[in-house]
Amino acid sequence: MSNRPKFTAAILAFFLIICFTFSWLSSHVFSENARFENFAESIFEKEVSGNALNLHYSLAYPEKQGIPRPRATLGTIHPNNEKATAQCQEYVKKLKKFSQSKLSTSNRLTLDLLLLYYHTEASLGDNYLLEEPLSPSLGIQAQLPVLLAEYSFYTNQDITDYLNLLCSTKEYFQSILAFEQTKSDAGFFMCDETLERIQDQCRAFIQNPDSNYMLEIFSQKLKAYGKLSEKDQEQLNLTHKQILKEKVLPAYQTLIEGLEQLQGTGKNTGGLVNFSGGKEYYQYLLKSQVGIYIPVEKLEKRLTQQLSTDSQEISELLKQHPQLLTLLNEKMDLPDMEPTRVMELLEKYIQQDFPSTASVDFEIRSVHKSMEEFLSPAFYLTPPMDTGAPNVIYINHGRQISNLELFTTLAHEGFPGHLYQTVYFGRQSPSHIRYLIDYSGYVEGWATYVESYAYDYAADYLSAGTLSSQEASACTRLSWLNRSVNLCISSLLDVGIHYHGWTPAQAARFLNLFGIRDAAVTAEIYRYITETPANYLKYYVGYLNFLDLKEEQQSLLGENFDLKSFHQKILEIGPVQFPVLQKYMNEKL
Repeated sequence: MSNRPKFTAAILAFFLIICFTFSWLSSHVFSENARFENFAESIFEKEVSGNALNLHYSLAYPEKQGIPRPRATLGTIHPNNEKATAQCQEYVKKLKKFSQSKLSTSNRLTLDLLLLYYHTEASLGDNYLLEEPLSPSLGIQAQLPVLLAEYSFYTNQDITDYLNLLCSTKEYFQSILAFEQTKSDAGFFMCDETLERIQDQCRAFIQNPDSNYMLEIFSQKLKAYGKLSEKDQEQLNLTHKQILKEKVLPAYQTLIEGLEQLQGTGKNTGGLVNFSGGKEYYQYLLKSQVGIYIPVEKLEKRLTQQLSTDSQEISELLKQHPQLLTLLNEKMDLPDMEPTRVMELLEKYIQQDFPSTASVDFEIRSVHKSMEEFLSPAFYLTPPMDTGAPNVIYINHGRQISNLELFTTLAHEGFPGHLYQTVYFGRQSPSHIRYLIDYSGYVEGWATYVESYAYDYAADYLSAGTLSSQEASACTRLSWLNRSVNLCISSLLDVGIHYHGWTPAQAARFLNLFGIRDAAVTAEIYRYITETPANYLKYYVGYLNFLDLKEEQQSLLGENFDLKSFHQKILEIGPVQFPVLQKYMNEKL
């Protein structure tokens, strides 16, 4: 009898342990949230480890995440898309099995994002051959040296991986040539003018092998790494130079010669619509790149509406302030400021309109002189997700821009643009898969949207001179409207060329309506848009979606609308397709 109370207590303790264990398993292993999170993580691990370059730019220390490094190669481009399509269809099938009602809000959002993403990618089908890895502005032959030059060294293995990546350049370019041959056989190859521009770019990269900029940058990175003796650095520099001369530069020569063999096989000098399946592929780009799911006709109507709205506002401003044109013609500008100082000012200014975040360390670097011709005025490099640093913005001093343009460009790239948006979203601890699947329409649209605020902030520095506060505000507003109109015109041209098949003559007539009559300028605009379909739309249509979303929220909330809270919701949701963004913005009301 004396042992009975002890036996009962033991049974009770055992029962409590079982209950606790079952409860833990239910919430962490068997729950719908746990199952979904595990599945999303499995997709992330598979996708991120499939390519050494992607892995390095995503994770500085993949081993700490339990992800083994793949063999360090640049990979290959496949001549067909069947395997990728099948994988996307399989993901959609598995994702549809999750019950939305049992998922948390953040997991439901990720599920919606993934379902729409993989459904869209699966729809590409045979139009895969319309994709173009090479182009004078955004092609891999232009971007690869930048990606390799900026390949950070966190460990000794990173240096080894970098050198191995260089050694795989020829194999990678050969796979691109095989893909281009397949495109040529199907009637989808580029025109000779574009081909020659790509070849000229490749020749410029290889023309001075002993003074190639990658040699200098590699040496600087080894020194900054700080973990190698001078002797080891010297040996690595010699090895790097040998690999560059014997592997990389000959690979570019192989690319030049391989493309030469295909010269004359590309007959289309116009837009995508001139290719079989071109219209469908353009609509795919609107979904996959811009993140919009509306008919092209509706898109055109929205663009035309904004062009009319901005034009009317410009007319009103000029009526109220007739001196503005004179001021702009005199190139009224901000005082000279160092880029770092501009960033500090922007970080302070945005506090009135955007949610605060903890202090962010950033670096301003200069584009190497040899790269100035090929790169934009400025760009932001996204840091690995596991470090969140460094946050680097590059300034291209080879591109002559005004002080006002520098101010607003740094807003686009820094605060409250790319850097700020990236850091803010990263501090929400999102699912890892969210880092791999983002949308240029959201990312570039946000950065363009916030530029309009930067023009307002810049007025303070115009009014510090001879202008009144009112005149300065009108001047910077007119500058923003002028930029908006230019982007809108380019976006309408993009649709006209790629969806309606506008010829150079038709495009020139359209540009003439807006006073752009120089034949060389109109020809260059036409050429750029044919080579970069939907690129302008990522910026401008993305911007318009944020503008429309703000108007919708103001209408729904009335006096309860708060601009800073509106921006906070957008930033917390993060890069998604616009239908998903709208759904969860309204759900958070």
